[in-house]
Formats: sequence, structure tokens, C-alpha cells
Amino acid sequence: MTHDPVRLEVFKHLFASVADEMGVVLRRTAYSPNIKERRDFSCALFDASGRMIAQAAHIPVHLGAMPLSVRACIEAFEFVPGDVAILNDPFLGGTHLPDITLVTPIHLDDGTLLGFAANRAHHADVGGMSPGSMPLSRELYQEGVIIPPLKLIEAGETNEALWAMLLANVRTPDERAGDLRAQLAANHKGAERLRALIARYGVDDATEYMSALLAYSERMTRRLIETLPDGRHEYADFLDNDGVTSDPVEIRVAVTVDGDEATVDFTGSAPQCAGNVNAVYAITLSATYYVFRALIGLDIPSNAGCHAPIRVIAPEGSVVNARRPAAVAGGNVETSQRITDTLLGALAQACPERVPAASQGTMNNVTIGGWNPARDEPYAYYETIAGGMGARPGKDGADAIHNHMTNTMNTPVEALEYAYPFRVREYSVRRGSGGDGAFRGGDGVNREVELLSDAQVTILAERRKFPPYGLAGAKPGKTGRNVVIRDGEESEAPGKVTLHLGAGDVVRIETPGGGGHTKAGRHDGGP
Repeated sequence: MTHDPVRLEVFKHLFASVADEMGVVLRRTAYSPNIKERRDFSCALFDASGRMIAQAAHIPVHLGAMPLSVRACIEAFEFVPGDVAILNDPFLGGTHLPDITLVTPIHLDDGTLLGFAANRAHHADVGGMSPGSMPLSRELYQEGVIIPPLKLIEAGETNEALWAMLLANVRTPDERAGDLRAQLAANHKGAERLRALIARYGVDDATEYMSALLAYSERMTRRLIETLPDGRHEYADFLDNDGVTSDPVEIRVAVTVDGDEATVDFTGSAPQCAGNVNAVYAITLSATYYVFRALIGLDIPSNAGCHAPIRVIAPEGSVVNARRPAAVAGGNVETSQRITDTLLGALAQACPERVPAASQGTMNNVTIGGWNPARDEPYAYYETIAGGMGARPGKDGADAIHNHMTNTMNTPVEALEYAYPFRVREYSVRRGSGGDGAFRGGDGVNREVELLSDAQVTILAERRKFPPYGLAGAKPGKTGRNVVIRDGEESEAPGKVTLHLGAGDVVRIETPGGGGHTKAGRHDGGP
């Protein structure tokens, strides 16, 4: 069937606007700085069979995995009007336990199921062995409360027992309740907007163009893959360690292009680890889909159609497809970045004119928890910290930016000091940390925070040992550093560490720069 291209474009923006408005509601009504300020959340719209139709420009690591969570809910129970499902289980399409997903079915008045509104938000604490729920864990159970697919609201009635159980297992229940209500409001808005769209354009047209947009995105993705040379392109990169031992953890990939399809094979990657850098299959899918979607470079809908021509092989029991109950808190934030770097390293062989050098390759996760004397209550702070972007063929990398799988903003100094017992002593660009080349890698940042009360601090960071690679003969970016300052004396801390610090102690994070591109003196982007 031939579809009107103008109408196709109209529906593309209509569906995307639903997801965008969901995000606006979630951000404006959330309680925690992590969601309100950093925007560590994602929203998407799905059709009645669970295929993603549209997403907002939020967090790539969330959005590639969320379809598996929606599918898990569809398989778990029958939805009726007024239901809302909740889950965070990483082995059922989740990413890590702090990322809680709500799935709301969207029905017409006659009970016809139109689709689903879903959002995923990173909660600053979901229990577990350390504040912030990003511990140096050895099994999933240490990381927080595990939520399988359950109905938080059933036929319009809140499951009060489930609500009470969840809030009883977190350190900051009032903040968690506020953020969950914000997620409920966002899905409600999504359902409201889709029903309004149906009322205006009709259910037949709307559902027809849902399928048309999926087919369009698939065609455009196939066209991208067809522009790549057929063949097998391999690359390997390493995580510094798993947080338990000092041994590096290999991520290995082979990308095979065959006509308009690609097979991405992670066979040869390290076995799953004792530490928490294990990635579930949903994370590996997310990173793979993100890389191919970024390569397209066109304004096409980001939906399930983009995924159809890409086959992902990730051996079960490996660090890129861990088995339950492996610890996974760091797999979402750190291993996803290394999977991305490894994929880009392979694709740089196939299309060097499109691929940037490695960006910082870490999210520099910092969680701090303790007692806030000014508010006389516990607190849990979580943030990822920006770094350098890799240089591109013909262009320098950007400084001090969240890149690839994170895509969040920062917490402004004013909001940070208002909400927590901290004093920010420095927040600056880490000049000279980007890799040299004809096109320089972007610089990282320096962030120095003084604690105003005793606290437990966990840092989960990468690229402290292996620097972000340069391409085409250019230099890598500088590795990052973690420093603790006590009574004016500096001591370097490991990349992954839990510390018990006192009032007046200072934590300094120096984030990696991006790799350079093209050997100095050349400007043609050639090898």
C-alpha cells in the first residue's frame, strides 16, 4: 500500500509529540533533582502488540531496552482499562534496579486496546547495600528491591500493599513516592494525548500510519546498511576491571554486513564477572541499536522498524548477556558505554568517514548518602558526570558533555547545594584532556565536592586505565582520576570504590577526554 508522504510526516511528528509531552510532565512533576534537573528518564509510545512507535529524545540505554519490558508485561497478564504495570527486573527488559518502568495500556471507550504509554526513570535510591543503589555488588540482591511485572494500579484501584512494600524498602520514601506519581502522571498524559489524536484522525488512519512508520524506518535502516561494504569487521576493547579484581574485562564484537542486513556478534567477550559490570541482553541491544541509529543521520522515526535488519548475538553467561542473579548495576552505565566504543571501533573500518573517535567511555557515576542535618532526614544523591566527546572526521569533539548511552544533563550547582549537604568547590572544563590530532578530542571536566556531613560515597567509573582511543593516527584522550582530599592532603582513589568520609572531606572527579581524529598535520580524515 502506498502512503501519502506528507501524511506520513504528520503522523511521525504527532506520535513523537505524545512522547515529548510525557517527558515534559514527568520532568515538571518529579521530586528528585536526578529526574527534575538531570532528566534521567525516558518516555515512549507502543502499539497494541508492544512495538515501539515513537520515543522522545531521552536516554538511549533506556529506550533500546524498554520494548522488552513492555513485552514482559504483555506476557505476564491481561491489561484492562485503568491498569498500570510496574517493573525494574533487569532480566525482564530492565537495565538496572534504579531504573523503574511504568507501563500504561491505552484503551478506547469501547475497550479497544490502542497501545501503551511507557516511561522509565532512574530513582536515586531503591534500597540495597548502599545509598544510591549503585553498590560494588556481587549479586543482584545486594543492589535493591527487585520488581517483577506487577500491577501498581488495577482497573483504577491502587495496589496499596505493593505501594507500601516498595516505599518500605528505600531510604527516601517521600522522594520515591513523588517520582512514582510523576511517572504515573506522564503515562496518563500520554494516554490522554493518543486518545485525542484518535478522536481527530480516526482509529483506522492512526493505526495504519503506525505500521507505515515502522515500515519506513526499516526501509531507511536497510538503505544505511546497504551503503556499508559487505564483509566482517572486528574490534575489541576493555573495561578497566569489574570492581572485585583488577583484571581487565574484554568486550569483543564482529559486525558482518550482508546486503541490507547486519549481524552483530559478541562471541569472544569475557564471561560474566563477579563484580557489577555485567550487562543484561537488553543493554547490549540498546547499545547496538543506538550505534546504527546514530549512523543513519537522518530525521527518521526511532521505532521498532529501525531494529528489524539488525541481528544481535550475545552468548548467554557472558559479560554482555549475563545470567541471573549476576550483579548488573554497572553494566547499564559502564558496560553499555564500552559496547558502544567497541561497535564504533568495528564500524570505523567499514565507514571511517562517519565514525567519531572514542568519547569518554564512562558515565562517572557518583552516589552519596547519609543524613542531611539541615533537613533532619536521610538523603541519597546520584549523578553521572560529563566528559569529552570523541573528535569526528573533520571536526573537533565537544567539551564537557554527556555522550552516547547517557544523554542526561548535569545537576546545576545551585540545585545541588540546595538539595544536599554539599559545597561545590570547583566545576570546570579539564583543559588539555582531549586527544591530540588534526581534530582534537573534547575535554572532560573537573568536579570537586566538599561534604558538609558524614557520608558514604560510591564511585563507579571507567577509563581510569584504558584511555578513549583516537582514530586515523590521532592520540587517545586522557584517562580519568578520582581523588579524595582530607585536611589538604590528596590521595587517589580507584575507579570503582566505596568510601566512608566525614564532614570537610572533598571528592574530586576528573573525567576523561575524548580521543582525537586524524594524525596531526592531516585534514582529510584518512587513515
